[in-house]
Amino acid sequence: MNTQHISKTLQAIAICSLIAVTSCNKKKDTVEKSNPEEKTSNILLSEWTGPYSGTPAFDKMNIVDIKPALERGMELNIADIDAITSNTEAPTFENTIVPLEKSGQELNRVFTYYGILSSNMSSPEFREIQKEMAPKLSDFRSKISQNEILFQRIKTVYDNAQKQPLEADQQRVVQLTYKQFAMNGAELDVEKKKRYAEINKELSELYTNFSNNILADEEGYVTYLTKDQLEGLSEPLIKAYGKAAIDKGQEGKYAVTNTRSSMDPFLKYSKERTLREKVWRSYYSRGDNGDDQDNNENIAKILKLRKERVALLGYDNYADWRLQNRMAKNPENAMKLMNAVWPAAIGRVKEEVADMQAVADANKDNITIEPWDYRYYAEKVRKKKYDLDSDEVKQYLQLGKLREAMFFVAGELFNYKFTPVTKGNVPVFHEDVNVWEVTDKTSGEHIGLWYLDPFARTGKRSGAWATTYRSHTTFDGKKTVLASNNSNFVKPAPGEPILVSWDDATTFFHEFGHALHFFSSEVRYPTLNGGVRDYTEFQSQLLERWLSTDEVIDTYLVHYKTGEPMPKELIAKIKKAATFNQGFATTEYLASALMDMKFHLADPSNIDVDTFEKETLASLNMPNELVMRHRTPHFGHVFSGEGYATAYYGYMWADVLTSDAAEAFAEAPDGFYDKEVAAKLVKYLFAPRNAMDPAEAYRLFRGRDAKIEALMKDRGFPVTVK
Repeated sequence: MNTQHISKTLQAIAICSLIAVTSCNKKKDTVEKSNPEEKTSNILLSEWTGPYSGTPAFDKMNIVDIKPALERGMELNIADIDAITSNTEAPTFENTIVPLEKSGQELNRVFTYYGILSSNMSSPEFREIQKEMAPKLSDFRSKISQNEILFQRIKTVYDNAQKQPLEADQQRVVQLTYKQFAMNGAELDVEKKKRYAEINKELSELYTNFSNNILADEEGYVTYLTKDQLEGLSEPLIKAYGKAAIDKGQEGKYAVTNTRSSMDPFLKYSKERTLREKVWRSYYSRGDNGDDQDNNENIAKILKLRKERVALLGYDNYADWRLQNRMAKNPENAMKLMNAVWPAAIGRVKEEVADMQAVADANKDNITIEPWDYRYYAEKVRKKKYDLDSDEVKQYLQLGKLREAMFFVAGELFNYKFTPVTKGNVPVFHEDVNVWEVTDKTSGEHIGLWYLDPFARTGKRSGAWATTYRSHTTFDGKKTVLASNNSNFVKPAPGEPILVSWDDATTFFHEFGHALHFFSSEVRYPTLNGGVRDYTEFQSQLLERWLSTDEVIDTYLVHYKTGEPMPKELIAKIKKAATFNQGFATTEYLASALMDMKFHLADPSNIDVDTFEKETLASLNMPNELVMRHRTPHFGHVFSGEGYATAYYGYMWADVLTSDAAEAFAEAPDGFYDKEVAAKLVKYLFAPRNAMDPAEAYRLFRGRDAKIEALMKDRGFPVTVK
C-alpha cells in the first residue's frame, strides 16, 4: 500500500476549502477600469500563452512577484463575487452558479506558481512570504465563504433545484456548492461567523508553521558516511549517496538525506546497525526534537481549534463534520473497516518478527529486533523464504523503462499516446522536469500535457504526489489538461542508471493513476473535477495492479546492463512473495489512519500529543518493532492542511474498491487488458470525476457494492472477518 501520495500540493492547502474548487466570480469592470494595466503587469496573474492553449510561464516565475500577485488576485476574485451579489435578477443557475464557476481565474493561476514554489522549490525567502500571506489568505477565504448575499443566492438556486431538478451535472454542482458553503459556516450568525473566521486564520498560520518545520528537519538532518561504512549497499546506491554529498558540499563522503526515498534503502541494506538506528531516528523524529521546529504544540492548538470551529456548527467532533460528505459518511463506518483489518495486520507482524528474530539468532547477531532492524531482516527472511533478493529485482526496474510501461498501459486502457515535447518548447520550473503531450491514439485529438519532476532536491517536500495546473472543463470552452507527477527518487551520479525498488515502482504507477484520472475527465464544470477523499485514491491504487501484469514484466522490466527480460524464475518468486511483509505495510499505514481518527474524536482540551500517541498505540497493541508510517509530529497529510484530516483511512477504504475492481479484470476473458471492462472502467470510474455519487458510479461498473473479502485475500489475511 502506498500512502505517499500528497494531492494538489500546497495549492489545495492554501485555499483549502471552497476556493480551491470553485474559486469565485465574474465581472471585474470597476476594478479593471480603475487600472487596466495592473492586471497583467505581474506575470503570475497573466493569462498563459503559447501552444497547448497556453502553459504556465515557469521560466519567468520569480518569488518577488508572489506577494503582489496574491494580493491583486484576491482583489479580482472579490470583484467577481461582487458582480454576482450585485445582480438584482432572481438567482438562477446561469447568473449565480456559472459565474461562480468562472471566478477567480487570475488567482488560480497565481496558486499554480505558489504550489510549485511551496512543494517543489521552497526556500527560506518563500517560507517567509508563506507566513505573511497565510492569515491574509484566510481572511480572503472567509470574505467569500461568509458572504451572506452570495450564500442566499446559492441557497435559492439549491432550494429551487430540489423542487425542479436541473440537468444531472448541474444538480450535482449546486448540491456540492451549497453543502460546501454550509459546512464552512455560511449559516452562522454574525458573532459565530466572526469567531469561525478567526479560527480559520489561526489555523492557516499553524498549518504553514507545521509544514515549514518538517521541511526544516528534512533539510537539517543529514547522515554522512565514510567509505568504510558502506557495507551492504549496492554500487548504484553508493554512487547516488556520493552525488548527494557532493551536492551538499561534502565531496568524498556519502549522504543519507532525511527523506523516505533515501532512508528506506539504507535501512533495508546497510549492515551498520548503529548507523541504521541513527538514520531511523532522524527520519521518524522529524518535528519532534524539542527545538524551534517541534510540532507538538502546533498539533495541540490545531486539534483544539478544529473542535471549537465545528462546535460552532453544532457538531460534537471534527470527524463527524468532515465525513458527512465522504463515502464512509461517519467515523463509525471508517473505524469499522479499520478495526476489521487491524487484528489480522498486527497478527501478521508477530509472525514476521518471529521469522526475523530466528534469522538474527541463527546468524548469532545477538540482537532483539528493533524498528531500525525491520527492513534489514525482512530482506533476509525474503531471501530465505522465497529466495528473493530485492536488490536483484531492482536491476530490472529502470525509471525510464517504468515510464514507458505506464505509457503502454495508458495506451491499452485509455487509448492515450505520450509524445515527448522538445526541451524549451514548454516552460518548466527546473531542468529535471520533462514534458509529454498526451493525445488520443486513434483520432490524434490533443488531450493535455504531462509534466514529470522525478528527483529529490533541497526545498522539495518528500514523498510523491500528483497535481493539476489546469483541469478539464467544457462549459467555458474546452480546456486542455496540464497534469504533473512529482517524485523524490535519489538522483544518480552522471551516466548511472536510475534503479528503484518494487515499492517505489508501485508508487510511480500509483501517482500516474492520478494523472490518468485528470486526463480522462469529461466534466463540464470545475467543481466536478474535485473528489471525495476516500474515493479519489481508488483510481490510482487500482493502476498499481498493472505493474505486475505479464505484458509489462515481459517487455519493460529488463536488466539495466544486459537488456535481458526479467527471468521467469524471478517473476515467479515475486508473485509468490506478493503478500510478504504485509503485516508491516498494513500495520504502519493503519496505525497512522487510526491515530488520525482517534485524535479527532478525543477531547483536545488538555491534550499532550506525545503522550496521547503513545497511550493510544499501546491500547491498540501496536507492535514495538515498527512505528506509524507517519508519526504525528510530521503527519503532513493531516496537520499541514485539512485535505486528509480524519480521512487518512481513505486509502484503506479505496483499497477495498481496488481489490474488488481488480477481481473484475481478473475474471474477464482478456484479464487486465480486457477492452470491455476497460471501457467500463473509464466510463464510470475515471471520466465522471465527482459528477456522480461515487457509490453509484462503482455499482454501475461492478453491478454491486465492493466487498472486503477481496482486500483480505490480496493481503494474505484470513478472509473471514468480524
